[in-house]
Amino acid sequence: MNHKTPVSGVGLGLRRALMGPLSRTESPPIDFMEVAPENWIPMGGRLGKEFRKFTERFPFVSHGLSLSLGGPEPLDFELLASIKAFLSEHNIRRYTEHLSYCSDHGHLYDLMPIPFTEDAVHYVADRVRQVQDFLEQPIGIEHVSYYAAPGAEMSEIDFVNAVVKEADCELLLDVNNAYVNSINHGYDPYEFISALPGERICYVHIAGHFDEAEDLKVDTHGSAVIDPVWDLLQHAYQEFGELPTLLERDFNFPGEDELFGELRQIAAYQQKYQSRVKLG
Repeated sequence: MNHKTPVSGVGLGLRRALMGPLSRTESPPIDFMEVAPENWIPMGGRLGKEFRKFTERFPFVSHGLSLSLGGPEPLDFELLASIKAFLSEHNIRRYTEHLSYCSDHGHLYDLMPIPFTEDAVHYVADRVRQVQDFLEQPIGIEHVSYYAAPGAEMSEIDFVNAVVKEADCELLLDVNNAYVNSINHGYDPYEFISALPGERICYVHIAGHFDEAEDLKVDTHGSAVIDPVWDLLQHAYQEFGELPTLLERDFNFPGEDELFGELRQIAAYQQKYQSRVKLG
């Protein structure tokens, strides 16, 4: 595949609680934004007009929540048709989804881990290819945080790489997920990131998490990014060059100074590694 990142610079996940403050900010340190399509389909009226102001102001990407790429149920092509129309209507530059499943005769309301097996690689890769064919564009898949690995026959990194290669799709690198999983499952997050196919990374997520215990971290997107996660982001830039990077914050929204401070921190690291040549 010929790889080119769909956006550049620093991104922020658009949440409805942020729309008012951001609309009143003349020059926020934001180059692109991301939304979950399911949270905005269907949409009209005042909210639709407000959303349109953002899509006309910033480039957008989208991050799906409920396609259930690894689930046993058939792919929801009715949902995909709505997503395809949403992407086209708002000129959204990339659609990404989680490498997980969230349905089985109903919605499970969580992102469940796919068993790390060869059979699962083939199954999920085939479904990713179907989605790409239907949308008529590449998609990115995100390696998720998980808290158990039932039926695993291979490592997480081997599973992720095998799916991405067989599906011929892109990768959404989530630095916080790599950190959380490394603590919860006892591996080196630097080695994990280094082993990823950098030429396939479409963009990067970074976020905060909750410390349940010394050896149990929970991916929440509800707190500030911690230093070890910032260090991992720099490692990713060292490995692959500066990459478009988006801050996820879902609740406990801080004031503008703190929120924009994290965005400027991303920009500072990007500037530091801009001279490195990207793979691909």
